[in-house]
Amino acid sequence: MTENNELSFSPIGFIRSPYKEKFAVPRQPGLAPDAVSVIEFYPPYNDELAFEGIDGFSHIHVIFLFDKIDYKKFKPKVRPPRLGGNVSVGVFSTRSPFRPNRLGLSVLKIRRVIREKGKVSLEVLGADLVDNTPIIDIKPYIPFVDSVPEAVGGFASAPPPMFEVIFENDTESVLKKLGEQKFRAICQTLSQDPRPAYKDATDGKVYVVKIYSFSISFIVKDSRIHVFSVNANGETSC
Repeated sequence: MTENNELSFSPIGFIRSPYKEKFAVPRQPGLAPDAVSVIEFYPPYNDELAFEGIDGFSHIHVIFLFDKIDYKKFKPKVRPPRLGGNVSVGVFSTRSPFRPNRLGLSVLKIRRVIREKGKVSLEVLGADLVDNTPIIDIKPYIPFVDSVPEAVGGFASAPPPMFEVIFENDTESVLKKLGEQKFRAICQTLSQDPRPAYKDATDGKVYVVKIYSFSISFIVKDSRIHVFSVNANGETSC
């Protein structure tokens, strides 16, 4: 620690996730449980010795940096999406990325521990991180300590409502070429209504989300997500 009470730290790795930009990233971990990501670790942190015993855990805490957030000045109040984006509350009563050190915390399910030539990466499910987000640390999730059944969730005490996703034209068949699990992950992501929280059930605007190798265009009508086109590699696919 310096005389100015400043700390410095370096990422131990990064995540490869389906989400190529901030828009459409699930607002909490686990809401798109079929979304597969891989945490890659930089040397020397990818040493297999550092992961001895991790196979006994099903989940991990992932501490990461909101590196896509332009944060220049502390603001004590923010507008969380769960309150419609129009109500301000204290930043420390939210999981907003607009916080002093831009640190995020997610609990992710380990799908597979990948070991290759003495090096390790982790395949995880349900990440709410943008592709290439820096990873600061990981810790095992310990149920008897970390699970608190009687905990109170404040204004986020229940899961968010889900929208029906309707695929128009030939969009469903195009996206299913990614495989069933990736298609389910896309549906889970879109069903959360990625739009800004203050938007109503029908605003008529066209939105585009970038998931996996596709740009997916949709509009919202009567609380339903209507996917009407997808682009792959810059070319219109339908």
